[in-house]
Amino acid sequence: MTETEVPSPLRGKKILLGICGGIAAYKTPMLVRLLKKQGAEIRIVMTGAAARFVTELTLSTLSGEPVSKEVLPETEANDSDWTRHISLGEWADAYVIAPATANTVARLAAGICDDMLSTCFITLRPNRPKILFPAMDGEMFSSASVRRNLAWLSENGCRIIEPESGDLASGQCGTGRMPEPEIIAQIIAETFAETRQKSRLTGKSVVVTAGPTREKIDGVRFISNYSSGKMGFAVAQAAASRGASVTLISGPVTLQTPPGVDRQDVETAEEMNREAGKRAGECDVFIGAAAVADYRPETPARGKIRKTGATMELTLVRNPDIIGEFARRKKTGQLAVGFSLEPTEELHHAEEKLRRKGLDLIACNTFDGETRGFDVDTNVLTLIDGRSEPRRLPLLDKREAAERLLDAVEELMNEQQPEDHGAGLAV
Repeated sequence: MTETEVPSPLRGKKILLGICGGIAAYKTPMLVRLLKKQGAEIRIVMTGAAARFVTELTLSTLSGEPVSKEVLPETEANDSDWTRHISLGEWADAYVIAPATANTVARLAAGICDDMLSTCFITLRPNRPKILFPAMDGEMFSSASVRRNLAWLSENGCRIIEPESGDLASGQCGTGRMPEPEIIAQIIAETFAETRQKSRLTGKSVVVTAGPTREKIDGVRFISNYSSGKMGFAVAQAAASRGASVTLISGPVTLQTPPGVDRQDVETAEEMNREAGKRAGECDVFIGAAAVADYRPETPARGKIRKTGATMELTLVRNPDIIGEFARRKKTGQLAVGFSLEPTEELHHAEEKLRRKGLDLIACNTFDGETRGFDVDTNVLTLIDGRSEPRRLPLLDKREAAERLLDAVEELMNEQQPEDHGAGLAV
């Protein structure tokens, strides 16, 4: 992407696409292609009737993900994923149902969830857009029951896109046609752009530290840890998607720079501290997600230390406390957010760290080497702000965990400036 190129609002967004059993389903493969081309991740749920209009193979090939229909699939390959109806709702940044038939609209309005499509409608996280594209015969669309159900869904947070007028599959002419894929993709992009403008972080300066530091013993050896940087990079990506100006200060990692993020690479804790100091005075939010080494060798040796005896003494000195120093010097309106990696689920060490360093929020996480902590794609965070009860999040992928963390950050920003009605929680 060039410096002047504006990234699509869909870049990096996770869209759950629900497909119902109407003739308009034939347009959905092209819609999937358009959304993917603009950088969105797509997962698909469909009704049994939809599979008679468009094949699972086509949709799975285009999206790069398996298609889901049943909450409890009978195939052995999916038997172990019996909570997918929950994980998809947690995963999605938006739920788009196109086409939405009269039958599905009625089931959604009634709260019926007897397949994957309707169940995901219930499990989608709050404040995530639900966009419905009704498509049916004109007489069906204008019927009192359909209008009532659509009105109820609209009043309860769904965005209902009125169908177009024109020739219908019945041979009649009327209102009931689903828009073309290009129009649907544009509406989805506009929805994300609108919600981005509502974020407290839009236009704010956010500094994120990520990854490990390396503290030199000599010219070929160093002290470090197993941090991959994935959590910090996810936080930076999520903040950028909310319209923030993000500086990511990263230790040595192998990750790609998130779109729209200014990345500064460092190696040691002192280097990270210097880069953070350059930006600390002007940023609105400082998030210390890096696994900074607590100590460094006092005097790194030049070249290579030769093996000379059975033991070797190494004198270590304290590294700068990057997030603590920011919190000590922060001005009114600035927020300091830290992380605390603990060996158990106990929170008292994280709570003490929050108080001792003067942080506004701390994310406590543990490590097990499999589902949480270093060098894995998922995490379990407990968010502690010292004002309310700690909030323990479920096991989430790190991008989703980052979104939840930023939701908490925006809540703190709202508490600081409640009179600003032009912003709200990001969706």
